[in-house]
Amino acid sequence: MAAKKKRVVLTDPRAIRALAHPARQRIIDELYSGRVLTATECAELAGLTPSATSYHLRALSRWGIVERAEGSTDGRERPWQAPATSLVISSQSTGSGRLASQAMMRSNVDRVMEQFEELPGDDPWDGLSKLNRSRLWLTKAELEQLDKDLTAVIDRYRRGRTAASHPASTRGVSTLLAIVPTGKPPKED
Repeated sequence: MAAKKKRVVLTDPRAIRALAHPARQRIIDELYSGRVLTATECAELAGLTPSATSYHLRALSRWGIVERAEGSTDGRERPWQAPATSLVISSQSTGSGRLASQAMMRSNVDRVMEQFEELPGDDPWDGLSKLNRSRLWLTKAELEQLDKDLTAVIDRYRRGRTAASHPASTRGVSTLLAIVPTGKPPKED
C-alpha cells in the first residue's frame, strides 16, 4: 500500500462548497482521523441512508477529498478513506472562492463548538479544552513561517496515530487552526 499524501489542499470554490453539508463534515472528520469506512458505516455516523451517503461520498471523491480504499473480501463492502492525513481549505481572495472558504470555516467552528458542548460536565479531560485567541503583528514571511511551525507541531502528534491504530491511553482530540490576516495590507516599500 502506498504512503498517504500529507495534505489535500482545496482552493477551488466548488471543491470547498462540496464540504459544506453537515453530513459530509461528519464523514470527513472520521475518514481524516484514519478510519476506513463503508457507505453504510458512514450513513450511521451521519444519520443518512446508505444511498444518500453514497451520493455524498461520490461527490467528495470527485474533488479528491475522499477515495475508495482497497476492497474487502466481501465484494458488497466498498470502503472509503481519506487520501491524505489532513485537509486544508485555502482562502481565496475573490468572489465565490472567498465566500465558500468562509462558509467552510464557519461550519468547522460550529462543529468544534458542538463537540465542546457534548462533553459531559464530569469529564476529567474537560479542563484541557482550550481556545487561544491572539492578535500578532507579523510580516508576510513570519506568517508563512507560523503556519509551517504550527502545522509541524500538529503533524508531530498525528504521526502514527489514527482511529484504527493508536495507544490505548489516547483519546480523539479535535483541533482547529485558523490563521486570518486582519486589517488592510501594508503599503509595499
